[in-house]
Amino acid sequence: MSDDAYGATVAKRRLARRLTELRHASGHTANHVCDLLGWGRGKVGRFEANLWKRPEMSDIRDLLRIYQVDEDERGDLEQLAILARARAWWRDYPDVFENEFPGFENDAARIRVFMPLLIPGLLQTRDYMEAHLRFGSRPPNWRQRAMAARLRRQEVLDRVAAPPPVIEAVITEASLIYRWGSKSDRRDQIEHLVELSARAGIDLRIQRFEDGPPQGMFSPVNIFDLPGDEPSIVFTETDTAIQEVSQPELVASYGQTFDRASGAALEPPDTAAYLRFLAQRLE
Repeated sequence: MSDDAYGATVAKRRLARRLTELRHASGHTANHVCDLLGWGRGKVGRFEANLWKRPEMSDIRDLLRIYQVDEDERGDLEQLAILARARAWWRDYPDVFENEFPGFENDAARIRVFMPLLIPGLLQTRDYMEAHLRFGSRPPNWRQRAMAARLRRQEVLDRVAAPPPVIEAVITEASLIYRWGSKSDRRDQIEHLVELSARAGIDLRIQRFEDGPPQGMFSPVNIFDLPGDEPSIVFTETDTAIQEVSQPELVASYGQTFDRASGAALEPPDTAAYLRFLAQRLE
């Protein structure tokens, strides 16, 4: 695998948060800092809101000078900025990704995902992926790029430069029974899930039809638990957008709801057995 810019998204977020703390400690307002540096009003605010693509080292050094940061911390923050500037593969797909979703997915230590009607993207086969995208309203060229991006995302499962994330996925039987693609495509997808569920670090659970309606959650949710003391972040999905949720109380609420969804699903060994049963029905 080529360099996947592991850690760049978290580094950028940490840098934005630390720069905010340093400005507050210095007693400056964001507009005052912009005036001191001859920047347009709003530039510092964009940095602190983490609305930058790749921090410019000259900008970071200017801010650290204004905030009178000591030499040791200045060196640490410059190293953080260098990591944040790593060239991320998802920057080549601005038409597919409208936010930092792939970066946080890439940096996560643990990914908790619930999908009520689809298999999570990280666990999809190529044929399932292609069949699903074909039902959307997007033009063919976008579908091709979306599939290439999704396949690239899946490389995180086999990452060797850093530990791959732990995956905890809750799916529903509906995601396997809906007729995405041919019978063979659907059987291959189920068998692929069985193979993945046998891997260390992947906890897969299914909510069956016979156990009643979906429990805990009703819409697609990705919870990214990040390394160290970095706060977790949530992304919710609709038909038209993936939205970021970072407020601590809401993130905690999503985590609790995910636990209820997981608790209502079959345990991983029973899930694997049920998946084999579903695959046999498609032979």
